[in-house]
Amino acid sequence: MKKTISTIKYEGSKAFLRKAYGYSKRKLLKTQISSKLHFKDILFINGCSLPHPSRYRVDHQIEQLYFNGYSCDSVYYEDLDTEMVRYYRAFVFFRCPHTSVVEELIKKAKYFNKTVFFDIDDLVIDHKYVKEIDHLHTMSKEELDQYMDGVDRTQKTLRLCDYAITTTGRLAKELERYIGGEVFINRNVASERMVELSLKALKGKETAVEVSSSASERVVMGYFSGSITHNEDFNLIINVVKEMFEKHKNAYLKVVGILDIPKELSEYKDRIIFEKFTDWTNLPQLIANVDINLAPLVSTIFNEAKSENKWTEAGLVKVPTIASNIGAFHDVVKHEVDGILCDKVEDWSYYLDKLITDKNYRKLIGENSHTTVTSGWTTMSYGYKLFEFIESKLNDNIAFVLPSTQISGGVNVVIKHCNILRDHGKDVLIISMSEEDENFLNKDGEVNVISYHRHSFHGLFRKCVSTLWSTNEFLNIYPKITQRYYLVQNFETNFYEPGNHMRIWANLTYNLFTNIKYITISKWCENWLRERYNKHAAYVENGIDLSVFKYRKRTFEGKIKILVEGNSNDYYKNVDESFKITNKLDPNRFEIWYLSYSGKPKDWYKVDRFLNKIPHDEVGKVYAQCDILLKSSLLESFSYPPLEMMATGGVAVVAPNEGNLEYLVHNVNCLLYEQGNVENAVHMIESVCKDVGMRARLVENGLKTAQQKEWKNLESDVLALYDYQSQPTKNGGEEYEAKLV
Repeated sequence: MKKTISTIKYEGSKAFLRKAYGYSKRKLLKTQISSKLHFKDILFINGCSLPHPSRYRVDHQIEQLYFNGYSCDSVYYEDLDTEMVRYYRAFVFFRCPHTSVVEELIKKAKYFNKTVFFDIDDLVIDHKYVKEIDHLHTMSKEELDQYMDGVDRTQKTLRLCDYAITTTGRLAKELERYIGGEVFINRNVASERMVELSLKALKGKETAVEVSSSASERVVMGYFSGSITHNEDFNLIINVVKEMFEKHKNAYLKVVGILDIPKELSEYKDRIIFEKFTDWTNLPQLIANVDINLAPLVSTIFNEAKSENKWTEAGLVKVPTIASNIGAFHDVVKHEVDGILCDKVEDWSYYLDKLITDKNYRKLIGENSHTTVTSGWTTMSYGYKLFEFIESKLNDNIAFVLPSTQISGGVNVVIKHCNILRDHGKDVLIISMSEEDENFLNKDGEVNVISYHRHSFHGLFRKCVSTLWSTNEFLNIYPKITQRYYLVQNFETNFYEPGNHMRIWANLTYNLFTNIKYITISKWCENWLRERYNKHAAYVENGIDLSVFKYRKRTFEGKIKILVEGNSNDYYKNVDESFKITNKLDPNRFEIWYLSYSGKPKDWYKVDRFLNKIPHDEVGKVYAQCDILLKSSLLESFSYPPLEMMATGGVAVVAPNEGNLEYLVHNVNCLLYEQGNVENAVHMIESVCKDVGMRARLVENGLKTAQQKEWKNLESDVLALYDYQSQPTKNGGEEYEAKLV
């Protein structure tokens, strides 16, 4: 209501209608679109069509990260879109074969300094590993070629990534041969749903035992084969299983999945229970109904790289596992504590016999494995280290919150800071508080832009920078920001005339009670922040890109072109005064150009050429075509137009204010006229046109000023601006000491 009354009172009913329409549009966008578009931390790209691996390596790892504050999404690799690079801090490719889209996204991610990980749970990355799989010998040539092509393409994606994540020590060792960065071991763990279903299965099993005493007579060995590739593993213990059948009439075998029962066991087929492939949610119940879990593995590099899933799943339901003493089983299972490890066939025979005959032994191993798994092999208990590893490998990400990406001096400064930060390895994002949702692209490169009103935000920002008083709202309400900055580019209270309530709201931001670091590009701003509000701001001066604002010698012959720059709608830009001055000039001698990013010429302005919303990379050409810049602003923190005119070899006639006096010196590199004195300004314009010596002096010194402020000389200072620490001063206050990032 206050906004409505103030807008109608000070800006008129048309402005109110325009703003009300924009407000309503933004609210609709926020409710209708943001549910589909998000900014999050991690995108998992699943390249595996098999449900079991992707569940463990995509769904479960996402759950691990959820438990530790990350926000994540997943997408199947065939549905990947390169535009997705804009909305995440990092990317994890799981078993993902190379495609042109995959490569393009990785290329873009690296351009924006976003980290790319590769995750895999099997050695399906090279022919030398997969050739050990017996099942490949049963494939046709076409099937084998297709399979090997997938292996080659998976390796290609792996080599494009920065780091790898995997399940076992042996896998990590082999992956190091293919990737330059570190390989992190994040073992397969049980999800919340798995724990829930396992506890339910345990409760059901205990109830069933209480009801039927005959259940304890039968001892069931369980072999959960998963796929036909495991036949060779079961062959390792066929004779041992046969021996158990012969010795123990109560011994049974349950097979879940695909397994070809060999002729050696055919005479015991009535003691073999078959279960077909089933949904994973049924597995806890099936495993709970066996007494011993069998996990034989032939000793190969491929098998050594496999994870300990069978032991984990059995431990959840207190079923003891007997396994081959290789790979992950060797690394994680404590022999005769929370599992049984076998080196040779004789070990299998001895311990399997002991497990069948000694019920208490089975129970002890099963309960110990349950304790181990539930305390350390779940998404809840084993997620922080994954989070810590990923976070340690991500580049610093920094977001700048802009009211709009429409061209202005303040926006251009932010864009330049963004480009410098990106060129020095930072992950940079602009959050536009308007509807703009297109990346900002200029000669320095591309900056990622996301509309606040089109997206919901869930990702972490290590640093976030407000750039106008109104943009502090985002920093105040969004919790996932480590360090908050306020880039003060002007005394924004004076953007509004006395009586406008927005003066109070703007002024409040100079005395924020939150832990925010004030930074500025103006000595004037640095001074009033300290003197008026006791805020000690880090400072870096503004720069100019001389490749955009190139020198052109002026002759001042023929019609003299005068450039007026500024938004006619902003009273503090005082564009009216500039045109009161130019309207007094002889139109036969002078040509008036007006450059504005938003405001249009008023009816009484005498304008020969109006230039609106010229791209920043083209603005230098406009300045170079004009001879004199006339600038009448009442308020500037750092006035770019005079510096830009100096760089091109023109002359600046300027009304002094606190901001532009930082680098403007009257009759040295410019002419300063008395604010409000139209005749004084006209006299100075006439003087510079007539006095060749004065003109030469102003042009020479103006060029020197511009050259001293070239951006390339300020890059280290800009980097330091976003990484400073508070230091105690002698008087007990604080000041900020800049440190290089």
